[in-house]
Amino acid sequence: MSESSAEITFKKETVSKLLSSFFKEEKTKVGADAVLLMAEMLHVFVQEAAQRTIKQAEAEDCDRIDIEHFEKILPQLLLDF
Repeated sequence: MSESSAEITFKKETVSKLLSSFFKEEKTKVGADAVLLMAEMLHVFVQEAAQRTIKQAEAEDCDRIDIEHFEKILPQLLLDF
């Protein structure tokens, strides 16, 4: 990515709600450490997806990055995570 790229961040509340939405029991709680860890994992995942998408577009000699470039890298990205 470019040197002046903005930092990717996720709100703790959003990550907490995302995790909680997969719990079967309403009583299950998400700890603060789990939320921070998941936010960091999302951060790494998004950065890696962006890097791979850029490389795919460059490999195809494209000036623009399209959704097709992302779709091409997605299967391997999901396997790596």
